[in-house]
Amino acid sequence: MDLSGLDKSRLPQHVAIIMDGNGRWAKERGKSRIEGHRRGKTSVRVIVEMSRKIGIPYLSLYAFSTENWLRPQDEIHALMGLLEHYLAAEQAKMMRYSIRLLAIGDRSRLPISVRRTLERVIDLTRDNKRMTVILALSYSGRNEVVRMVKRLASEVREGKYEPEEIDEKIIAAHMDTPDVPDPDLLIRTSGELRISNFYLWQIAYSELYVTPTLWPDFREKDYLQALIEFQRRRRRFGRTDEQVMDPAPSSLEASGIKS
Repeated sequence: MDLSGLDKSRLPQHVAIIMDGNGRWAKERGKSRIEGHRRGKTSVRVIVEMSRKIGIPYLSLYAFSTENWLRPQDEIHALMGLLEHYLAAEQAKMMRYSIRLLAIGDRSRLPISVRRTLERVIDLTRDNKRMTVILALSYSGRNEVVRMVKRLASEVREGKYEPEEIDEKIIAAHMDTPDVPDPDLLIRTSGELRISNFYLWQIAYSELYVTPTLWPDFREKDYLQALIEFQRRRRRFGRTDEQVMDPAPSSLEASGIKS
């Protein structure tokens, strides 16, 4: 693939993707929804591999929301089977290329065999340094915020914090991704214009990119297009264009804003 249009020095550090459109892809082709999910698994492999090759250190994939538990049981069962198979099949490659796996969301709702496989791969890859892949499984952004509030309230009650001490840094440290930079770029496939309860805190300053391409068809050229579009944008973080172009002390770090 021709990457000449991509500036390797200005890549996003963290890309998050809402992988949408598996069902529509299958319906348009007269196939079962399961076939759409199976084809979508190939897209996951392609995008993880491309991210690794070009040097994007963090990749988040919204794989299964809490709302997805409302889907038909046969579809849920098939999705869980695909997830377990993917994890087992990819663990050797994760070790070979030093990819760390993390998972966010309510793991307790996952089938026992899936949970065990997931926890095994997370433990196996915990010391890998080259890239981190975060799977959002049984995940809800609102639920994450609720859990954060409960943890902080408990620590305030225990005397660890005074209420007036709580700031954005402390809140961020109690979210599901305390050691992961916030996404620079959020990609949504299938053309839907919503964030579907994903990373509600973390995407405050993310660049949003929506493509009509359905997830099973999302490949290197589509990803490249999203990355090039990201590099065309000027990220101001509340500042003026002139301040962004001036490299003087009004930097993002000086402003205290976490990118």
